[in-house]
Amino acid sequence: MPIYEYRCENCSRQFEVIQKFSDEPLTTCTSCRGKLSKLISQASFQLKGSGWYVSDYARKSESKPDVKKDESASKPSTETSSGSPKTPVGEK
Repeated sequence: MPIYEYRCENCSRQFEVIQKFSDEPLTTCTSCRGKLSKLISQASFQLKGSGWYVSDYARKSESKPDVKKDESASKPSTETSSGSPKTPVGEK
C-alpha cells in the first residue's frame, strides 16, 4: 500500500498516511479540522528477493556455454552488395 503525505492549510501540520489505492483522500485535519492538501513526494520502494546484491550475480570465472558460429557467414553469398542475385559463371 502506498504512503501519502498531507499538509494542513490551517495549522501547517504535515503527516504521512498509509492508504489503499481505492481509499478516498483525506480532506480534514485531525488536529484542527482544517483543509488538507495532498503533497507530491518522492517515491520509494523496497527490493526483495535475490539478484539485488553483487554476491547474487554470476561470477566471470564461471564457464559460459559455447556459442555456435553463424553458419551463413561460412557459406558464399548468392547476392551482390546491391541486393540483386549473382549470376553464376557460365550461366546467363
